[in-house]
Amino acid sequence: MKNGKSSLYDDLKRQILTMELDPDEDLDEASLSERYGLSRTPVREIFRRLEGEGYVDIRANRGARVIPMNHSTLRNFFLVAPMIYAAIGRLAVQNFKPRQLSELEDTQERFRSASVSGDALSMVLENNRFHEIIGEMSGNAYLQPSLGRLLIDHARIGHTFFRPRTDDMRKRLQTAVEHHDGFIAAIGSHDEDTVVDLVFEHWELSRENMEMFIAPQGLKADALVEMPTPSMEKSS
Repeated sequence: MKNGKSSLYDDLKRQILTMELDPDEDLDEASLSERYGLSRTPVREIFRRLEGEGYVDIRANRGARVIPMNHSTLRNFFLVAPMIYAAIGRLAVQNFKPRQLSELEDTQERFRSASVSGDALSMVLENNRFHEIIGEMSGNAYLQPSLGRLLIDHARIGHTFFRPRTDDMRKRLQTAVEHHDGFIAAIGSHDEDTVVDLVFEHWELSRENMEMFIAPQGLKADALVEMPTPSMEKSS
């Protein structure tokens, strides 16, 4: 059974990944202390831990906030993500342990089940965990923190991918499920080249979906502006 400290840590991570907490949103230390039955000290310890993992930003005399997303962070994300994912994939093939492959398979089954049932929040979390495990397989102390930071924004930017509204988006989601199966098979057979090829296919799928989220198609510039009718123009 989780204690208040563990629950707070897990809940804040989940709420940030699933956008229940918005980027740049302030975290109210007092209300969290009351809600989880904790004093201020353990709440601040959780904030510091989450800051080290890239989830929150602690500002002097202003408290903690959810890590922001802005033009600079998005640009850097799109620049480095495929390189880090590819390096992680190669190292995962070289260094994975059987128990990690088994955990990857279990996570994939939960992701697949969530995709069938349409459970968007579970898909976000299981997809994030799937790629975290591949990072753990790499066993690289330099790349894993970078991967962890990337996955936070990957989840936040692409969360609408897991709420498909069109047949095309549903097909894309199915392709993502198939990519995961491919990762498992290629890692299990120690096939580095196939893993790297899948990384770039998976990244391209993700990139297209994230671009649709950032710049949705079909939005008219005047969609939210009430244009005056001819009669209104005459009366003025």
